[in-house]
Amino acid sequence: MPRIISRKQLPGFKAKEPRGGSAWRCEIDSDILKTRKSFSIYLPEDYDESDDKRYPVMYLFHPAGGTDETWFRNGLLEQIADDAFRSGMALPMLIVVPDASGEDEHHIGRHLGYFSVDGWDYEKYFIDELLPTIDQSFKTIPDKAHRAIAGVSMGGEAAVAYAQQNPSLFSAVCSISGIVGRPEQSRMAETDRAYADSLIRNNPTNFVNNATPDQIEALKTLRWYADCGDSDYFYQGNIDFFMSMKSKGIAMDFRMRSGVHGFYYWITGMPQVLSFVSLNFANPQSV
Repeated sequence: MPRIISRKQLPGFKAKEPRGGSAWRCEIDSDILKTRKSFSIYLPEDYDESDDKRYPVMYLFHPAGGTDETWFRNGLLEQIADDAFRSGMALPMLIVVPDASGEDEHHIGRHLGYFSVDGWDYEKYFIDELLPTIDQSFKTIPDKAHRAIAGVSMGGEAAVAYAQQNPSLFSAVCSISGIVGRPEQSRMAETDRAYADSLIRNNPTNFVNNATPDQIEALKTLRWYADCGDSDYFYQGNIDFFMSMKSKGIAMDFRMRSGVHGFYYWITGMPQVLSFVSLNFANPQSV
């Protein structure tokens, strides 16, 4: 299992408060990817106060063009989490943002995305290396009932697909503006064939439509949430996904608010995501 080889606190990207959670950027050497990978992590404000207290964890996937730092630099994640936990809207949790950026100056080049392609088994890296490293290195509650996954845009599709393919690992999954129904509409798919194929191959709506009875029953052990703006270019795909889930009897909370594809919509939707996953964390017997 990889170990964390560096850990640096991210600069403050939130309003000044006397206390609050903290954000850190960490690096590990991946044997699977044969390179060094980073992730960023939010720790609640009372994280260091007790050696015995352990926390649920939510994995949060960034959009294409971003990095593991983007949710903190552009998405006000630290402030949103602090406010949600202080107000009682959500339970304190760790929030882990893995890096799935592409290898160019705009973060959209080679090896973009959370899905595996030839010579780059990102999914195996996440399941077999990153997830156990988080549980080993931080004070998590390492079980399905206390682990959730979420994402936006590219990360929204990946969060849903990971949960579909690994239902024993997560209790809740949330997508905001996810590419969950018509992945060929991704504009970046036009310039990277491997990336485009990975989106199409992992289309969550196709997974539901073709699922076996056993797979359907496994999907019912998770709580599902999707939110997409009514002027988002992925709105029809989200409707397709919701209708497929409904046709198979899989309960899903679906929201469509006024808005477009971008961080303002994602920021305003994140408090509800934290509340949604907290329902499972507060009542693990239901999972």
